[in-house]
Amino acid sequence: MDTPIYYSKAEFIETDTGNKVSRRATIAGPQNIILGGKTIISSGAIIRGDLRRTGPGHAVVISLGRYCLVGEGCVMRPPYKTYRGNFNYYPMKIGDHVHIGANSVVEAATIGNHVVIGKNCIIGKFTIIKDCAQVADNTVIPPNTVVPALALFSGSPGRFVEDLPESTQELVESQTKQYYTRFQPLDR
Repeated sequence: MDTPIYYSKAEFIETDTGNKVSRRATIAGPQNIILGGKTIISSGAIIRGDLRRTGPGHAVVISLGRYCLVGEGCVMRPPYKTYRGNFNYYPMKIGDHVHIGANSVVEAATIGNHVVIGKNCIIGKFTIIKDCAQVADNTVIPPNTVVPALALFSGSPGRFVEDLPESTQELVESQTKQYYTRFQPLDR
C-alpha cells in the first residue's frame, strides 16, 4: 500500500457514512447538498448549496456520489441561466469515484462516474462530463460542452486530445478507493 496521507483529526468532521469534511471548507446551504459516502472535502473548498432555484420543487442543489474528492480551494456552484425572463439555478449531479483537483472551479450540470478533473481547471456552466472522462490540469472547458466517455480533454478552450483505455474505470476506481484508505488521521 502507498504511504498514508495524514490529516489533523481536529480539522476534519467525519460523518456516519464515512465522509470527511474539512472544517476549513465553506459549505453553504448544507441542507441542499448530498454526499454519497466516503467522500473527502478538502480545506478551502467552497460548495454553494445555498444557490437554489426559488419557489417549490426539489431542493437538492449539489449531489456527490461515493468516493469523491473535492481538492483544496475548489469552488463548486450550480449552473444558472435566465429562461423566459426568470433567473434560475439548476442542480448539479456528480457520480461516484470523481476526483476534482485543487483550485478548480466547477459549474457543470452533470459529471459521470470515474471522472478525473485536474488542478486549476474551469468547468463551464451546464457542462456534461460523461463516465470515465478526464480533464487535464489547467484546462478551461467552455459552457455547455459535452465531454464524451473515455475522452481526455486539455487546453484553453478544452478540446479532445485522445481516447482513454477501456481500463480507465477500474484504474480510477482503485485510485479513489486507495486515496480514501490512505487518508488517515495523524492523531488517533
